[in-house]
Amino acid sequence: MNATDLKTIEKLNKPTILPGSVKINVKIDVNEEEMLPKDEELPQDTDLDLANDNEEMEEETEFDFSNLNKLQLVELLEETVQEQDITKIKDKVVAIKSNFLKLNKEDLDREMEQFILDGGDKDSYEHKDDPLETRFKAAFDIYKKNKDKYKEELEKQKNENLKQKLAIIEELKQLIYSEETLKKTYDDFRELQDRWKEIGQVPANEISNIWNTYHFLIEKFYDKVKINRELRDLDLKKNLEAKIELCEKAELLLLEKSLTKAFKLLQKYHDEWKEIGPVPQDKKDEIWERFKNTTDKVNQIRREHYSKLEEEQKANYEAKAAICEKMEEIVNESVNSINAYQKKSNDVNELFKMWKQIGPVQKKQSDEIWNRFKGSMNTFFEAKKEFFSKLKVQQMENYNKKLQICVEVENLVDSTEWKKTTDRIKKLQEEWKTIGPVPKRHSDKIWKRFRSACDAFFGKKSEHFSGIKGEEDENLKAKKAIIERIKAYEMKKDRNENMEAIRGFQREWMAVGHVPMKVKDAIQNEYRSLIDGMFDKMRANDNELTTSEYRTMISGLKEDPDSRDKVRRERLNLQNKIQKLRDEISTLENNIGFFASSKQSDLLKAEYEKKIAKIKNDVKVLEAKIKILNEQ
Repeated sequence: MNATDLKTIEKLNKPTILPGSVKINVKIDVNEEEMLPKDEELPQDTDLDLANDNEEMEEETEFDFSNLNKLQLVELLEETVQEQDITKIKDKVVAIKSNFLKLNKEDLDREMEQFILDGGDKDSYEHKDDPLETRFKAAFDIYKKNKDKYKEELEKQKNENLKQKLAIIEELKQLIYSEETLKKTYDDFRELQDRWKEIGQVPANEISNIWNTYHFLIEKFYDKVKINRELRDLDLKKNLEAKIELCEKAELLLLEKSLTKAFKLLQKYHDEWKEIGPVPQDKKDEIWERFKNTTDKVNQIRREHYSKLEEEQKANYEAKAAICEKMEEIVNESVNSINAYQKKSNDVNELFKMWKQIGPVQKKQSDEIWNRFKGSMNTFFEAKKEFFSKLKVQQMENYNKKLQICVEVENLVDSTEWKKTTDRIKKLQEEWKTIGPVPKRHSDKIWKRFRSACDAFFGKKSEHFSGIKGEEDENLKAKKAIIERIKAYEMKKDRNENMEAIRGFQREWMAVGHVPMKVKDAIQNEYRSLIDGMFDKMRANDNELTTSEYRTMISGLKEDPDSRDKVRRERLNLQNKIQKLRDEISTLENNIGFFASSKQSDLLKAEYEKKIAKIKNDVKVLEAKIKILNEQ
């Protein structure tokens, strides 16, 4: 090699970059000694965990569209797909699609949930695309068409690249056997290398073959022209510098927040590593260990991330499985009343709220656990629907029975057979009580009709047996005098003294006989209002009476002609209050079962138990009042 040749070679500033590893059968006569030396073999990158991607995990993205609604996502997609270059928008479209499908699924779940809660049959549920879904599909179709076109053009370009690289390989073969000077031969060699590097990818099934052939011919050229150690060292040094730069880039990935971005860049750096040729033998292991250690750390960070995510999803699965068990318990419990079904419905809705607050599970378990929960919920609501269908039929039968009673009482209103008719109406009243509830929309109307007919008869009977008018007038004066004394009474500090005064007024009032019918209600209402006012002043709070006060108040109703109706309404009111309190106790006790074992949970549990104890005490008071009513 002459001085001119060395000078020409030393002007080269780039390392000898040898692409990745491929093999084509080339008819060149070589022996084993002419093959690629061991010190220039590429490290076995295939041992690295670069492709160990957990397909069950949600793929991360550099784009965060979680704060956008469906309309905003559709508009963004429509704008994005106008870009023809698929490589620029691929990740963005994937992120938009993922967020849109997530929101759309949530809407569908809510729609199905409401459909079932409204009593709909899940098998008859049909979803119709809304305008946003139609717009999304149209925009996404544009992207798919552009993507298919891009893939088709890419494959054409890869095949063209393959032809160009095969042509370069043929030129390399000719160069190896060229008789030109070193300067001319080496210039042609470098020009072929530059052209090779400028050519893009080839079909995947040809990558290994063509790289091995190219690399083999490169080595044959070096052997052919007997490049001196200076040139070889220069190339090895340039290659070392290029690999050091890749190590530094890879090490920066340890600070990258996006695991997906870091992993993709790491794969890119490995591809670039394979394209770089050999380095000095004494640096080969050191530089590879540096690059490999960084790769291992990036992969370890990624594995730890997905391991933590897997643990969270496992915990979510266990929580949802526990909710499924609770739901299955509810489904298996026997329910045979409206109040019981209402309570169970509240429990089911509460479990569904808790379900929605729990995070996702692994994809392979998602459908299984949701179908389990949804199946139990559907079973419950189907049973509820069937129960209320049967109840509706029974209530209509009850309505028809009560309607017949109303007709019979109305036919007896004008009867003057007072004893016989009175006995018959009382018997019908007892029969009325034994008949169950009627549809809610008819309840008040049918009751008022029945009561009006009964009142009409007993009003006529009362007028018939009213007694002497003069006596009624005297009774009226006596009751008015009692009313004036009640008005003049000043409440004492001594509660017992006040109670004794009230009892005295009540005894006097009950001792007085009938008053004229036309003022009976007015005088009675005025009296009742005054007595109630005295009790109101004595109440410890606005809602509850003590047992003794309550007994006194109820005793005062005996004289009232409507006492039975008032007692009935009061009993019904107390029973409703008791049922609501018991439902509240059941809900609180059920919620306690969901508390985990912790200091904070124990404090909250104690508060719940305190509240439950208070409500149970309120129930006892109401039950005592019902007992007093039953004694009347």
